[in-house]
Amino acid sequence: MVFILLAVSGLVVCLYQCIYYAFFSGVFCKSPTRLQGKTVIITGGNTGIGKATAVDLARRGARVILACRNKQRAEAAVLDIKKDSGSSAVVFMQLDLASLQSVRSFAETFLKTEPRLDLLINNAGVVDAGRTVDGFGLIFGVNHLGHFLLTCLLLERLKEGDPSRVINVSSTAHRSGQIDFDCINTHKDLGLGDSFYRIMKTYGHSKLCNVLFTHELAKRLQGTNVTCYSLHPGIVKTEMGRNFNPWIKAAFEPIGRLFAVDAEAGAQTTLHCALQESIEPLSGRYFSNCAVQEVGAKARDDAVAKKLWEVSERLTGLA
Repeated sequence: MVFILLAVSGLVVCLYQCIYYAFFSGVFCKSPTRLQGKTVIITGGNTGIGKATAVDLARRGARVILACRNKQRAEAAVLDIKKDSGSSAVVFMQLDLASLQSVRSFAETFLKTEPRLDLLINNAGVVDAGRTVDGFGLIFGVNHLGHFLLTCLLLERLKEGDPSRVINVSSTAHRSGQIDFDCINTHKDLGLGDSFYRIMKTYGHSKLCNVLFTHELAKRLQGTNVTCYSLHPGIVKTEMGRNFNPWIKAAFEPIGRLFAVDAEAGAQTTLHCALQESIEPLSGRYFSNCAVQEVGAKARDDAVAKKLWEVSERLTGLA
């Protein structure tokens, strides 16, 4: 009996390891690219995937700008990143993606004080109910509209680079998303309801926005030296769910312990898209596990991507 239990336990452990390493552990960016003289903006770079990305890019010699909302946490992260990377070229600049005015102020300050921009990494994201300063659904406003406006305001500076890239951190959750333009126009949101289920649905919609935004941006950047990529970072242990109901967090904790990777592993596909040589012909595509992946028809719908761009221009005051 003991032998049978040991054999079953061993089989379970082996099966778990096979599943984990095949689907969850991911691969690591192998690019040797150095970034001396380059400037990088990382939104939400004070924690999780963004912070791990910042450490790696700082080690490669980049000037790293953490674009974050919380000044105290960001300044503490700057000290950590400097220590871990051995670089002193890490700075904080105030950015609240839930405020279009804050996005505009950040872009104005950046353009006045920084002579170049080589990498824009739109990493920040929220999974929470609520509204932005401008009355948009919080997930819609932060995960899509704020980054859309930021990117558009910095495009000319990116075009001055040699070359430059935009990286949009999306998620495999985009596969469950859809874009309801009636809901956007009527409610200034991607979905309604603040239950956990509704919030997660809206999150999926926002991640589809990220993929479609990248798809359309690549078209508009043809003929320039700027390329763009969206990506799924994996199932990662981050603080994104810190505002979840305690019961929900308790329910998901065992899954996280079994399958979620740490922030360093979760940053690898971001780093691949930022650093990998010769992926320029893949501009506009979606990556996972440091490799380009095919997406469903709704994530490469030209008409929806174009309409989303036009609606986003109107909502952010660019049109």
